[in-house]
Amino acid sequence: MEKKHTAAVGYLPEERPTRGKLLLYAIQQVIVMFPATVTVALVTGFQVSTTIFASGLATLCFILITGRKIPLYYGSSFAYLTAIASMCAAEGFEKVDGILPTEAIQYAQFGIIFSGLISIAAGLLIRFFGKKVVETILPATITGPIAMIIGLTLAGNALSDAIPNVAEPTSESTAWVVVSLITLLSTILYAKYLKGFLGQLPLLLGVLTGSAAAGIIYAAGWANLFRAVPAAALEASIWRLGDGSVFAVPAFSLPKVSWTAVAAIMPIAIATIPESTAHMYQLDIYVNDVARRKGKKMKYSLIDLLDRNLIGDGICDMISGVIGGPAGTNYGENISTMAITKVFSVPVLVAAAVIAMVISFFTPLIRVIYGIPLAVIGGLEIYLFGAIAAQGIAIMIEKKVDMFSSKNIAVIACIMIIGIGGNYAFGGNIPLFGVQIPCIAGAAVFGILLNLLLGIGERRTKTENP
Repeated sequence: MEKKHTAAVGYLPEERPTRGKLLLYAIQQVIVMFPATVTVALVTGFQVSTTIFASGLATLCFILITGRKIPLYYGSSFAYLTAIASMCAAEGFEKVDGILPTEAIQYAQFGIIFSGLISIAAGLLIRFFGKKVVETILPATITGPIAMIIGLTLAGNALSDAIPNVAEPTSESTAWVVVSLITLLSTILYAKYLKGFLGQLPLLLGVLTGSAAAGIIYAAGWANLFRAVPAAALEASIWRLGDGSVFAVPAFSLPKVSWTAVAAIMPIAIATIPESTAHMYQLDIYVNDVARRKGKKMKYSLIDLLDRNLIGDGICDMISGVIGGPAGTNYGENISTMAITKVFSVPVLVAAAVIAMVISFFTPLIRVIYGIPLAVIGGLEIYLFGAIAAQGIAIMIEKKVDMFSSKNIAVIACIMIIGIGGNYAFGGNIPLFGVQIPCIAGAAVFGILLNLLLGIGERRTKTENP
């Protein structure tokens, strides 16, 4: 009787549900992470199957690295979209049928591997000097504006996917815009009004609604917005069963040296550190609440494992980058699902990671994903990229940034103008002293240095006038 009552309250990280429940909980975690992770692959032009496999593999590695103590799922991060796009522009790469050339992905992999060093460094700083040192180097006045410019510099990509650039309107272009609007509005409505488990799936439901609208338009003979599966999606596979129509090994690739990719992608990890840190604080509150309800005491504090979390994030970026997946972070969607269900079991996330890896080998699912109309992706992007920018504002509000401080205004202003201006004036790479500097990377580095410079006298004044 006591056992049933305990299970009803929830599961702590070290606890394991029965096999049937574990499988259902794991499938739910995969469904929750799936829309965002797949969308990152579709937007960047990375191979979908490889991206799904990388998310599962990185999650398994994260759990092992953190001593099987932190229940987090590692998924693809939207923060790196602009960086990958600017790297491709600098190197002259373009997507073909929605997929980047293998060489472009290999260059990006090299940058993604180096981006892991930023999170590892942050974790080591916390381990040896405490949490305050990271807040000094990366305060909200830097991480907030960086998140904003990541979203805002993608605005052009979102609109170009949502609205076809045609001189005269056609039936297809009209249908395209209609489907984009249906996708955008339905996703927003789902995010606002749905509660519980469905409330964690607005992206998936938005895609389904937009695709259903495209299906009705096709059935009515108006226009065909569905896309054929790119030949490169199967041709790049390492091994296929027969013609690969049912089973194909994901398109793994090894990184190639590109310092342009490092300059574009590596600094973006700065923006993911506060997100990952906030997730740990949320998780700590939720898990301790379940422990209290069960009358148990946690053997360790999750927030004391923040250094392991960041080091794990960095190493997982490297692991994903080695096999051909995009950079990532731990997922708020999965944390929210655990908070709703009260299931924080690490074995559940291990099972979810394995399921994701298995799914990546089955071609029919990959075909369905690639068939999603670009109009649907465009509608999603308007909401997603705007949400990234809004998250930057949320970071500054949450940290109570003083917007009347001349120092804060200077740092925020410079980051915003360098980041956005560099994107629209120079196409993402600022020509400075004969070197092409990615605008977001340049904005981040300049902001950090300016903040430290302006903080020298500020710290002295506080010491002299306590």
